[in-house]
Amino acid sequence: MPRLVSIVFVLCLAACASSPPLNGAEQARLAALLPADVLLLGEQHDAPEHQRIERQAVAWLAARGALAAVALEMAEQGRATTGLPRAASEAEVRAALGWHDVAWPWAAYGPVVMGAVRAGVPVLGANLPAARLREAMQDESLDARLPPAALAEQRRRIREGHCHALPEARIAPMARVQIARDRAMAATAAGARQPGRTVLLIAGGGHVHRALGVPRHLSPDLKSKVLLASTDTAPEAIESRADGDGLSKGDQRWLTPPLPPRDHCAAFTLPRRGASPAGQ
Repeated sequence: MPRLVSIVFVLCLAACASSPPLNGAEQARLAALLPADVLLLGEQHDAPEHQRIERQAVAWLAARGALAAVALEMAEQGRATTGLPRAASEAEVRAALGWHDVAWPWAAYGPVVMGAVRAGVPVLGANLPAARLREAMQDESLDARLPPAALAEQRRRIREGHCHALPEARIAPMARVQIARDRAMAATAAGARQPGRTVLLIAGGGHVHRALGVPRHLSPDLKSKVLLASTDTAPEAIESRADGDGLSKGDQRWLTPPLPPRDHCAAFTLPRRGASPAGQ
């Protein structure tokens, strides 16, 4: 489930909405990821710098005529801005996407979305619709979509992401929802593919993990690259993880300044049955 952000965070995002374009080095980093049918940009949801990277990536790709579509974890599959004019209002765009501002503050993601709309690029909801969550939880066939070790790691992340407060009987169903969400995002990105252009998928960092997330469900004939924005600036912390950072050769990890320490478990409340698992 997406994290809520503080008023301070929202105000910071508003102040940063007019941030300068990518510098030469940043543009070179993006250029090194191309060509790609799908570029998966993984973020930390409460990191304003990551939304800045997303805004500028949209602008940079669109200016080159290289952006096929922007697919978002932040809106449900089946929702899209397709058919809206470039001059569509924010209210029209939010309605088309069925935007849920409590879960995903428009102050954070509105500039990303509107940048694509103004460039004439469709924005596509990619996340599993809420109406399909319970079905996914009960679908045991989803367990086989990951190898045993990867499935165990996904379950570990669900357990840890819920501060070890979930009853053990709910871990497997929640992991199935995560797998179903990744499959939905992969299908949306693949469906928007255009020769010679790139679909930009924006999602939480866990969703772009090569072994666990969306890339696992993409067709082998579809060329994908991963750009993982990260506030973890300690290389030894990455190296100590059993699964590393989920990147492979040709992918990139984009370091951004660390955020102030925050105990997410201090305010944790157990999600209702059938709710989406914690955002990763």
